[in-house]
Amino acid sequence: MPIEKANKAFINYLDSYRKENLSGHLLAPVDYIFSLGGKRLRPAISIWINQLYDGNLNTVLPAALAIEMFHNFSLVHDDIMDEAPLRRGKATVHHKWNTNTAILSGDAMLVLVYEILSDLEENKLKPALKLFNFAALNVCEGQQLDMDFENQDSINLDDYITMIGLKTGDLLGASFAIGALLANASKEDIDHLYSFGKNTGIAFQLQDDILDLYGDQGKVGKQVGGDIIANKKTCLWIHAFEKANKDQKAKLKKMIFEADPEKKVSLAKELFDVLKVKEDADAIKSQYQKEAFEHLEKIDLDPTKKNMIKAFALNLLTREF
Repeated sequence: MPIEKANKAFINYLDSYRKENLSGHLLAPVDYIFSLGGKRLRPAISIWINQLYDGNLNTVLPAALAIEMFHNFSLVHDDIMDEAPLRRGKATVHHKWNTNTAILSGDAMLVLVYEILSDLEENKLKPALKLFNFAALNVCEGQQLDMDFENQDSINLDDYITMIGLKTGDLLGASFAIGALLANASKEDIDHLYSFGKNTGIAFQLQDDILDLYGDQGKVGKQVGGDIIANKKTCLWIHAFEKANKDQKAKLKKMIFEADPEKKVSLAKELFDVLKVKEDADAIKSQYQKEAFEHLEKIDLDPTKKNMIKAFALNLLTREF
C-alpha cells in the first residue's frame, strides 16, 4: 500500500467517525477542528507502516485516529496558549466559540483518544498505551519548554533541539512505532522505527525553520518571515546570536522591537545571510536525517520497503513548502 492510499483510507475512516460520533454542543468544536483539514501525516504513517509489515487495516485505523485526535487536541490548546486567531486559514476554536469552550472540547478530545485506544486487541492494548503515553507526555513537556523559551533572552541549540524533539519528534516516532507494533513487528524494529521517526521529526522542524525565512511564499503558503515577526527563537535565530559579534548582537536585539514587519524580515535576512546561518541549519538537519536513516537500516524489513520509507522521508525533508 503506498502512503497516498493509506492517507485516503484514513480520511474515509475519519469522515465516518465524525458523522457517527461528533455531534452535540460539546463535540461541535471537535468536528470543526477536523473540518479544517491538514496533512493527516501521522495517521497515514501509522497505517502505511502497519501495511508494510502486513498488518490488519481494521486494527490500525482506530490507533491512527487516536494519534490524529491527540495531535488536534494539542493544537486546540496550543492555539489558546499562543493566542492564535487562525488555524489553517480559519478561526481557531477559542475565537469561533470562546476560551472555556475550547478548553473543554480539547479535554473531551483527550478522553476520546483513550476511548478509541481502549478498543485495541487486548494483547496490544498495554504496549500501545505505553508507547502512546510516553510520546504524549513528551509533547506536553515540549510545549512547556517552548513557552519557557519565550521568556528567556537566549537559549542554546541543544535546548532547542530537545524542545523540538519532544514537541514534534516524539509523536512522529510513535506514529511509526505503533503502526509496526500492531503488525507484530519485533521490539527491535519498533524501537528503531520510533528513533527513525523522532529524528526525522527533528529534521522536519529544522526544515520548517529554514523555509519560514528562505522559502517561496507562493509554495510555503504563508507569510515569509513569520517566525522573525513573532520573535520566535528558531534554529536560525539561535545560530545567528551564537555567531554574532558585539555589534551584530546589538542589531539582533534592536530588531526585536522593529514595528515594520517587512523591514524586520529584511534586516533579519540580511544579517542571517552574512552569518551563514542557513548553511548551519542545513548541516544540522542533515545530521539528524543521517541518524534517522541509520536506524531505518537496522529494521528487519524487505530492502524495497525500506527504500520506500527512505524515499518518503527524503521527500519530506527536501520539500519547498
